[in-house]
Amino acid sequence: MKSLLHFPLTLCTKQSSNQCRLYYIVSTTLAQFDDRRPPPPHHHNPKAVALAVSNSPNLKQLRQVFAHIIRTHFLQLYPHSFHYNNISRIYTRLDSPREALRVYISMRRAGISPDNFTLPIVLKAATQILDLVFAEQVHGVSIKIGLESDVYCESGLISLYFKTGGVDNARKVFVNSTERKLGCWNAIIGGLSQGGRSREALQMFIEMMRTGLRPDDVTMVSVTSACGALGDLNLALQLHKCVFQAKSLAKSDILMMNSVIDMYGKCGRMEMAYKVFSTMEEKNVSSFTSMIVGYAGHGHVDEALKSFYCMREAGIRPNHITFVGVLSACVHGGMVQEGKHYFDMMKDVYGIKPMLPHYGCMVDLLGRAGLLEEAKTMVERMPMKANVVIWGCLMGACEKHGNVKMGEWVAKHLIELEPGNDGVFVVLSNIYSSLGMWREAEGLREVMKDRKLAKIPAYSLPAR
Repeated sequence: MKSLLHFPLTLCTKQSSNQCRLYYIVSTTLAQFDDRRPPPPHHHNPKAVALAVSNSPNLKQLRQVFAHIIRTHFLQLYPHSFHYNNISRIYTRLDSPREALRVYISMRRAGISPDNFTLPIVLKAATQILDLVFAEQVHGVSIKIGLESDVYCESGLISLYFKTGGVDNARKVFVNSTERKLGCWNAIIGGLSQGGRSREALQMFIEMMRTGLRPDDVTMVSVTSACGALGDLNLALQLHKCVFQAKSLAKSDILMMNSVIDMYGKCGRMEMAYKVFSTMEEKNVSSFTSMIVGYAGHGHVDEALKSFYCMREAGIRPNHITFVGVLSACVHGGMVQEGKHYFDMMKDVYGIKPMLPHYGCMVDLLGRAGLLEEAKTMVERMPMKANVVIWGCLMGACEKHGNVKMGEWVAKHLIELEPGNDGVFVVLSNIYSSLGMWREAEGLREVMKDRKLAKIPAYSLPAR
């Protein structure tokens, strides 16, 4: 097998000079590890190895570096947690959490005890794969070696437990914390906010403020997100003031400002969202996307599409969420041709593969316009199975345009997905009734009785 040292010259003939320099640096750093001529142990340079690992720009190169580390028994010669931590950290950074965890397991099998840098890295990797069992095991290790009170371990455990569904365990970690620093509060507030427990997140934020701790940008992003989910405008205005207080001259505030735009959009105040947007010195894809999604959600079609045009003019590449907003705007405006144009642009110009939300928008758009056959064809040609939302859009279009044949076809798929959903029978019965097909409508009601399905009565909640 060829040594890694043989690869750089070949690669340099095909790649840019910058890439050549990168491979030269890596090859010279690893020259001492050529497996054909193993050097004496004292010739290993730990700093050079650590640098080669840290500077790996992609998984392929990191794996090559790690392979040489294994072949030369470097970790046996230098059995320090630092080297294991460094390799795990870069694997995690390059979105390869399973490999990061394997390195940690190898470290434990080698008899090396983790330190206060190890566990936060391991917890971050475990968060990426949402492994609750592994989370509990790491929690046990942290208690065993006396690191359960470390602020980074605490925040990492809280975040991991929330993301893996262990809400009670997350609360226990927080309650048992002897010295609750900002990172710990941010973890619990963020977990509650992302888990749909918006009121609890805001209550936790109030408790944090009472302790005298000052929120940072991470705190405010979670809190404004929770406020947006509640749609509480009065609270949004108060939190906007807190955002100004949390600003730091040494750190970019773009993340906070984007969250404020999103908050005002969800509260229905797009003019205030635009005011924040227009005062931002730096804007990224999330800034424009928040405006587009906000405008589209409130039916401001022209403003949404204008924002998308400005985004492209600014040279900012849209993402899949951006196109969900753009297509939603086309649905609200009944703009079939424009919707088709943007759907094709997403695939052909930006190389973004359509996902369920994009197909859902297109089916809804075509269905509302009465192009039911086109909508049906799109559903049949989707690379993934349609969900209840997409079938529901098509069912609503069948009811609107009185298409019995397609309505029956759609109803069959919906019943397979949700056998206990009475709404399918009600809509299909409405289609029959609107066309004077009383016998069929009555037959459906008999089927509902036999299945013991009843239309759930609507109700209203009193305003608070």
